[in-house]
Formats: sequence, C-alpha cells, structure tokens
Amino acid sequence: MNAILSIREALGSLVANKLRSSLTILGIVIGVAAVIAMTAIGRGATSSVTSSIEGIGTNLISISSGPSAGTPVTDFRSIKQLTLSDAEALANTAAAPAVEAVAPIISSTFTVTYESTDSSTSVTGVTPAYQTVRNATLSEGSFITSEEVSSRALVAVIGSDTAKTLFGSATGAVGKVIRISGQQFHVIGVLTAKGGTTSSSDDVVLIPITTAQTRLMRRMVTGEVDSIQVKATSADTVTQAVQQVTNILSLRHGDKVGSEDFTVRTQAEILSTAQSITGVLTIFLGGIAGISLVVGGIGIMNIMLVSVTERTKEIGLRKALGARQRDILGQFLTESALLGLVGGVIGVVVAWLITTAVQAIAAASSTSITPQFGIDSILLATIFSMAVGVVFGLYPANRAAKLQPVDALRFE
Repeated sequence: MNAILSIREALGSLVANKLRSSLTILGIVIGVAAVIAMTAIGRGATSSVTSSIEGIGTNLISISSGPSAGTPVTDFRSIKQLTLSDAEALANTAAAPAVEAVAPIISSTFTVTYESTDSSTSVTGVTPAYQTVRNATLSEGSFITSEEVSSRALVAVIGSDTAKTLFGSATGAVGKVIRISGQQFHVIGVLTAKGGTTSSSDDVVLIPITTAQTRLMRRMVTGEVDSIQVKATSADTVTQAVQQVTNILSLRHGDKVGSEDFTVRTQAEILSTAQSITGVLTIFLGGIAGISLVVGGIGIMNIMLVSVTERTKEIGLRKALGARQRDILGQFLTESALLGLVGGVIGVVVAWLITTAVQAIAAASSTSITPQFGIDSILLATIFSMAVGVVFGLYPANRAAKLQPVDALRFE
C-alpha cells in the first residue's frame, strides 16, 4: 500500500474517533512533556550550580577540621581544630609560594534586626583577605579593613538579599544600623548579587573576625575558626598549593602522612560533586517521567485492540478485495505511530509551557534557574513517543493482519 495513502487513511480513522484518539494522545503528551521538562529543568539547575561555584573561582581551596572520608582515626580527641595561627602560617609566602591569599572564617546563624524587621541570617567573621579569596565585589560602600579587624569594629558588609529583606532594597543600605544579638552594627557595604542555587552568598552578614570572636561567638581565647579558605596564585598552581597547605598543617598538627586531622577540598572537586549530584537527579527525574510514556503506550495498545475488534468486518472486506497481510499490518502500525507522533509534538509544546512557568516561579522566588531545552532531548522524546506507538501498536496490528477473511466477514 502506498505510504501517503496509508497516512491519509490512518488520519481519517483517527479523526472519525476524535474523543478516543484525543484521550489516547493525552497519555503520550503527559509522558513527553514530563520527560523534556524534567530534563530541561535538571540541566538548568546543573548550569546554575556550576556557574555559582565557578563564580567564586576555580583556584579556591577550602580547609575544614576533621579527617576526610576514608581516613582512619584512632583517637578523635587528638583531632585539632583549625586556628587563626594556622591561617597565618599558610599566608607565609616563603613556605607556600603557590598561595596568593588566605581567609580564616567563623560563622553562625543569628537574628539580624533593622527597626521592626527580623531576618535569620548567616553572620560570618572574616578578614580583608576574604574579598580576594572569594572574588567578592561591592555594589556600594567598602569592604572590611585591617584597621577595623584590629579595633574589633562594629561594622558589617551585607549581601544583596539581606539588604532587600531588611531595607526593602539592595541600594541605599550603607550608613544604616542593624542589630545582631542586641549589638548595633553600622552597614559599610553591600555585596554584588551573585545568584545561583547553592547556599547563598547573597544572604549573609560579614563582620570583622575579631568582632565575631569577642562579641558574638566567644572564641577569642582558643582562636578556633570554622574553616580556612585559600586562593592559589592561579588555576594551574592549585595542585601545588594543596600540597603546600597539607605539608604546613600536617607539620603544625603533628599528623602522619595519610592520617591528617583536616580536610582539603578544591573548587574543582566541589564542582565535580555538584555536577554528579544534579546529573543523577536529572536522570532519576527523567526516568520517572519516562514511566508515563510507557503508560501512554499501553493506552495506545488498548485503543488499537478495541479498534481491531470494531473494524473486523472492514479488515475482512479489505482482505477479500486483495489486501495483503503486510498492508493491514502497515495500516494499523501507521495509526499507532501517528498517535505517538502527534502526542510527541503536543508534548514538546506543553513542556515549553511548563518550563516557562517554572522559570517565572523561580525568578519570583529569587532562584536563578533557567531551564535548558536541548534539541537532543526533544528529538529523543519525540522519536521515542513514535517508537512507543509502533511497539505497542504492533500486537494489535499483527492480530488484525492475521484475521482470516471468511471469519472476519462473519464476525458480529
């Protein structure tokens, strides 16, 4: 049978049963839309996380207390906390020439208040080197200086989201006074918004590390810090910087090689981990969405079986007039493939509408996610929807093709 004629007859048959065809197509539409939308949103989330991490810098090294996973520990009491003196030792360019800057950090969550507005925000004690290490820029005002660290000044640099929450705007915050744990801090600067889906650097209050130690977190005596962040001189010297940092801290802490009581992680490792997690989630969500495609395929098979039963006499008449088995098989396969194709095309449109809505909702909630449509996922979902139609239509079509003309004409 001519292919064009088969398509015309298949369309005529589907149009003759509009409601039934529409309901069958709906299952495919849901499946295709879900697969494409989940994939696009997953890719967008991956891109957002990646850009967030890369925005900090690819030559960033993070050091935290405690051994890395898999490192044997015989006595947890022997683990030494990181201190300000550790950070000072790492900043020695003679001992660590691959290190450009070192920023010790202590952090905790406090309620930050401006007039009658409260916000539970991360308050972080930093040194001036933090700006260099984290590639931080200011939209207005100035950053914390060495003099303010020495004098334990009550000053703060706040994130753009914090400014919006407290003052209603990210501009005009400099000079205002906020309260943290009952103490007044003068806002001297506002960080430029970075966005992203990671723990937000836009919702933070930075204060001098000495102020945090003495007035908020009471760590002046021990000198302990939560972490130390190091910036290598370039992305090419990260490996050297890691080795130099490890050697210095191991010597200071009296650690043996392979049993360090601290963990050193590079930005590349963090980026790789984040991409792996979001990649697995994208595949997982796409797989779940793909189940609905299979359900839609079962719907096609069900409807085609009903169609074969209803058109038994028609099949017998065609065979009696000379139609071959492959003609009947091709006719029913064409109908099921068309159901899958039409459902796939509509599903692409619905997926675009879904991702547009998700992007709008994300923007309204200050979350930077831009769904990424890939031509590969669109083609794959559309072709797969056609394949589902063909595969699940094969049994009904084969059943129709094998009907004997005499039995079919006699069917009531």
